[in-house]
Amino acid sequence: MKERIGNKPTARRRLMITIIIAALAVITCGIFFALMLARVPSMHIIFYLSLGFSALLLIYLVLWTLSAGEKRARLVRVLRRCYTICLIVGLAFFLTLQGLIISGGHTDEAQVDCLIILGAGLHNGAPSLILMRRLNTAVDYLHQLGDIPVIVTGGLGRGETITEAEAMSRYLSNRGVDKSLVWKEEESTSTRENLAFSVALMREKGLDVENIKVAIVTNEFHLYRAKLIAGKQGLDAVGIAADTPYFNLRMLNSCREAFALATELLFY
Repeated sequence: MKERIGNKPTARRRLMITIIIAALAVITCGIFFALMLARVPSMHIIFYLSLGFSALLLIYLVLWTLSAGEKRARLVRVLRRCYTICLIVGLAFFLTLQGLIISGGHTDEAQVDCLIILGAGLHNGAPSLILMRRLNTAVDYLHQLGDIPVIVTGGLGRGETITEAEAMSRYLSNRGVDKSLVWKEEESTSTRENLAFSVALMREKGLDVENIKVAIVTNEFHLYRAKLIAGKQGLDAVGIAADTPYFNLRMLNSCREAFALATELLFY
């Protein structure tokens, strides 16, 4: 009887802690969501990561609170073990995906017939910092290759007045790339569409897609998945890695990329 009475304050304290942390998590995610709607760069990644972390934390706290009581104690222990196992398996899978991402984040040396530059968003009608790195890398690469077709990819983003492809075309033109060699793919909204629509555009322009080698220009964290998708589209593709500015930006995008790669491996 004393043990049962003594457990009640512990259960109430744990419940109060859970409620407080849950409220803080909701407020934090709400702030990140508002900043994402305000189009703060990279905030969409921070919002989704905070949402996932909050969900994992709250599940743990709920189980922790329930374990303070005697009712359903065996069920709670089983659920906590399942939670721990899922967490370990999930972490192992995440680290494996990071290994794949790192392994593919390098430039392949090859003679190519066409360049595809993948879009990465605009900021007030101009290429984002990440996209600018891709474009600058492509310009440097073109100086070595000479005159070959360049496909710039990306449709009209929310709140933008021009497509990503148009902004990329203007950027390349301002840096001396022959505008007649820049082909714009202006309908895509994802990496899969970037590459699928680029293949259609190459066919439309008369390129023998099955017998040419293509170089995909994107950031190092994105290159493994981009080449994986390109292979599924029937492209003989190599990668050209653009450096991602700032360590924190690279880490955020690498985390996000792990989930995108998992989706690609599991569902496509």
